[in-house]
Amino acid sequence: MSKTPIWKSIALSLTSDIAEGRFGTGDRLPTEAQLAATHGVNRHTVRRALAELSEQGLVQPRRGAGVFVTARPTDYPIGKRVRYHKSISASGKIPGKRILSLTTRAADEAEAEALALQPGDPVHVYDGLSLADGQPIALFQSVFPALRLPEILTHLTETQSVTKALQLCGIEDFIRTSTRLTARAATATQALHLNLNEGAPILHSLGINAAPDGQPVEYGKTVFAGERVTLTLHET
Repeated sequence: MSKTPIWKSIALSLTSDIAEGRFGTGDRLPTEAQLAATHGVNRHTVRRALAELSEQGLVQPRRGAGVFVTARPTDYPIGKRVRYHKSISASGKIPGKRILSLTTRAADEAEAEALALQPGDPVHVYDGLSLADGQPIALFQSVFPALRLPEILTHLTETQSVTKALQLCGIEDFIRTSTRLTARAATATQALHLNLNEGAPILHSLGINAAPDGQPVEYGKTVFAGERVTLTLHET
């Protein structure tokens, strides 16, 4: 197993400091010399870590003045009734979605099991990007049972909101029944969509949402940009 580069470890440490409020928006980070002394590395290594944060939109260097925090990672809760637009708005940012594709195909084994279908049954698939203040924070795929929700792709085209589309299909409420999170490294395709470097840390989420009658209505696969999102687990 390859070791995490030192510069990346420093970048993750600084991201954590920003996320936890040790450095707020507008604050100046310690100098390259101070960070190099703190981490026991040379300034070139620190410079590479700061460049990574700058690429993520978390900091901005100002010539002759230092490096300043421009944004905090987006807080995103995961719970039984979490709704994307409401959660992002609550974090003080503007939510957005971008449709990448809307298709209908046969369910694979994992999708069929999650949605209580048979492999090969038709499913509607919504691939897209989740945005916060116009910046991509997650790449997602939502899979729906096509026979139960025949018009959902039309409603997704109109609303770009899973919650609203499900309501238009007669599903007024739904809850998360399971969530599985794993840490991974971004593939070339994921990095391209999320404006990351290939191999950057990401969080991979698998979740199932069910209607009040217990029938699963959505199988979600989401890749979060690890340095732009802070996930928190909620019971409700």
